[in-house]
Amino acid sequence: MAIELQRETDGRREKVIVETSTCQYPNDLARFVRDHWNDAAERHTEISLAAELEHIVSICYQASLLREESREVTFRVIVAEPEQFAPADGPPNGLHRLSFSQRLPFTAHELRRLSPAARFHRSLIGVSFDLKRAAQIWGIIHTGPRWLTSLHGGRGTGSELPPYLVIGVPGTGHVEVSRGSTTIGQLSDGRVFGPSMNVFESQWLQSFFAPIRKERWSLHLQARQKSQVPWARLNPELARIIDQNMMKRLIAAIRAFHHGGILVFVPSEYADQMLDSSSPICLKYKFQEGEPRARFRTLIVSMMNTLAELGGKKGKVKDVSWEEYERTHDRKVTELDEAIFEISHLIAALSTVDGAVVMTKRFELLGFGGDIRCDLSGMATVAKARDIEGQDVTVESVLGVGTRHRSAYALCNSLREALAIVISQDGSVRFVRWKDDGVTYWDHQATFTFSARL
Repeated sequence: MAIELQRETDGRREKVIVETSTCQYPNDLARFVRDHWNDAAERHTEISLAAELEHIVSICYQASLLREESREVTFRVIVAEPEQFAPADGPPNGLHRLSFSQRLPFTAHELRRLSPAARFHRSLIGVSFDLKRAAQIWGIIHTGPRWLTSLHGGRGTGSELPPYLVIGVPGTGHVEVSRGSTTIGQLSDGRVFGPSMNVFESQWLQSFFAPIRKERWSLHLQARQKSQVPWARLNPELARIIDQNMMKRLIAAIRAFHHGGILVFVPSEYADQMLDSSSPICLKYKFQEGEPRARFRTLIVSMMNTLAELGGKKGKVKDVSWEEYERTHDRKVTELDEAIFEISHLIAALSTVDGAVVMTKRFELLGFGGDIRCDLSGMATVAKARDIEGQDVTVESVLGVGTRHRSAYALCNSLREALAIVISQDGSVRFVRWKDDGVTYWDHQATFTFSARL
């Protein structure tokens, strides 16, 4: 289905055809997964029959529409025999299998009743088929929360799930299907799509923050020259990964508040302009210039210096990588990591006040409660990116979203060097910026989009 819109460009009015789609349902997701299962790995026998896969997905979807004592029903299911999990293992480095003495029917209401005990972010519900190919619940596998670090940022990684069918229900009407830890397809907001669009993997986002990472690298090299003891070399990618983890933590913390918010990043040279009365964003709460406002950069450079110094003490010559950063138990590294975590939560708390939180690319915190004073005059459409680099786009009307998103569109249309990240109350995340000759947005769909309550 398509609708026709009018767009004005350089004083000319032109027609724009905007594609729309009808709603999709569990059987569409099952069909998508069946068609793409081989893209992840060899076909697994448990989903060789379309009816079995469709039944499991349908039951999980129906459970997502229920409520458990007024709470959303969220859970994860893995389709595998209990013998596939070693009984002696357990978190943080393994999977803890607990089998029921009597198997339960695989129904939406049974999943609802089990969901509070098998918490989404810490456990899986084990499901397998009996001799008559009927699905049954055989127990619970405790995973612990470490698997969330790739989504929410931080150090430490959990155990990889074995390569079996995994179905996650992170919210109402939202179903995600994976082979082990590899996402195959998702059903959300009435549409089916493939593996999530992780904007953090895009080159344009790396380029946006590249000058600041170069600046921090220069500060690190200056500190290295002043050191009285030899330091190990750092992998140049380490600072970028720490940056990404900080942003992931920040976004996850904002989503956990269920309030929503807008984060705005501007070039560092725009700091004074953003605090001026003529700024396109009127900040109700402004922070004084100084080191406390720029604490994130201080923490990152300190972390880089500490890791290099630790590597030097251990006699390392090779680059210190993210893996070594994850494994270290050094007290100072742990304290710096916690400090970065706290900065994320501080900024997330600021976002709960109506208005935008404004930072420079250095993550220098300028203020919050920002009223975006740009309007959408002359802007009828926005481009929606269908790939992480925004090379493939579709055109949408700017009127199809709420005030928060329209404000971000208007800001990036007026201040073309800015990046806006819009987090909705329901947890969805959208990156917005000026690209080529118009405003483009990316729906950041990291796998299992939910608000974890750890």
